[in-house]
Amino acid sequence: MNTYVPPRFDPTRVPHLLGTFAPVSQEVDVVDLEVTGELPDALDGLYLRNGPNPRFTPIGSYLYPIDGDGMLHGVWISGGRARYRNRFVRTPALEAEERAGRALWGGLESMIMPTADEVGPELAATFRDMPDINVVRHAGRLLALAESACPFRVDSGLATLGREDFGGVLPAGITAHPKIDPVTGEMVVFCYGLEPPYLTWSVIDRGGAVSRGPTPVDGVDRPMMIHDMALTGRYAVLVLAPAFFDLDAAMSGGSVLAWRPEQGTRVVLIPRDGGPPRWAHDEAFWVWHTVNAYDDGPGADAQVVLDYVQWSRLTVGGPAEDDDPISCGLVRARIDPVAGTMTRTLLDDARVEFPRVDDRRIGRRHRHTALATETGRSDLLPGEYDAIRWFDVEQGTSRVWVAGNLSVGEPVFAPEPGSAGSSGSEEGGYWLTFATDRTDGASWFLVIPAEDPASGPVARVRIPVRVPLGLHGCWLPTEE
Repeated sequence: MNTYVPPRFDPTRVPHLLGTFAPVSQEVDVVDLEVTGELPDALDGLYLRNGPNPRFTPIGSYLYPIDGDGMLHGVWISGGRARYRNRFVRTPALEAEERAGRALWGGLESMIMPTADEVGPELAATFRDMPDINVVRHAGRLLALAESACPFRVDSGLATLGREDFGGVLPAGITAHPKIDPVTGEMVVFCYGLEPPYLTWSVIDRGGAVSRGPTPVDGVDRPMMIHDMALTGRYAVLVLAPAFFDLDAAMSGGSVLAWRPEQGTRVVLIPRDGGPPRWAHDEAFWVWHTVNAYDDGPGADAQVVLDYVQWSRLTVGGPAEDDDPISCGLVRARIDPVAGTMTRTLLDDARVEFPRVDDRRIGRRHRHTALATETGRSDLLPGEYDAIRWFDVEQGTSRVWVAGNLSVGEPVFAPEPGSAGSSGSEEGGYWLTFATDRTDGASWFLVIPAEDPASGPVARVRIPVRVPLGLHGCWLPTEE
């Protein structure tokens, strides 16, 4: 019998372990950061971002953005001054590796797991926790989020408190991209799994109690990856692209994710009142991130509008082969919940990712979308962006700020206190992001005015350590 022998893994050849993506190991605290320009007095709170940051050199494989330990980077702003702190999300696997002084788990594609002699019986032959994708605050809980697993709770100083299963009601975990309804305060989540039920959804109320436990979504008959979701007043909206998990293939040297475009892409509208899901089907496309969704009218037959970044196929890891180029763009879909049909319109054909709106507009009609984009430079790594783009859906126009030698991350909106955000536009506020200089590795926290974003930052805060390009963050105004 032939035994599969995995190929030698060389982390020095993995793009997302190099350059602006390269992990850092030092945890630091620095006050009175250097500021170029002037931090607005209106900003009083914490900008917090999560992202993959392996504590030790990976073994077996490394697949960005799925693999890695979580590291939180926080910038506290008050009175025109700023301080910085970064901390690992301290999972049992990370602590076991620190005791060993090396990586014990391989990347997801390698399926390397430690033995009981190495980590004890509880952790042996298990997948590691990877709360390295997103971070949110809900009902007083600050949660570092994994792809589809239990988040880890951290305190206000970013110290890890432990795995959060919401009183044991959500033991399988939740998505890395929950959506918080700004009107009801509910946090709507989903979770996909490798065993039935393959997809469930749940609701956590304003006070943090689970008001709807894991509810299976009928019509999902195999394990598949679903990264993000959207929310309207009536529905949870999920895009089910044909990216299926195949552990048998992974165990024999194949990919853990199989792209099956002949299956097409489905969108499911899950009524928040518990009614049966509504489905629409179209040709295959992939979605990492949604922008926002809303009900286009008050009636039960009103269409659902969904904006998202569309990719022509699944994209993970390195660049596409030249003979199989990948296209992407900002797309609007209109979904008819009665007819089960979907029409898609390309809004902007720029190469973009990490879309965000003013979070006060989640589930309601929005006007502006901010996205990371690229200018066409040949020296950018896959998933690296050197500009920020703002698309105005009412005008059908874009504004761009080109960052030069800076590689920029996801833009997050911070409203000025007292601005309502009720019209679908930013009525006063700033877009925030980390950026790293590709020439010298210096990292900055940027503050960009919403009224004239193309003019660039009004303040640049020098971060005392390099912040690896990562994933998702949030603005947390100081709670009274």
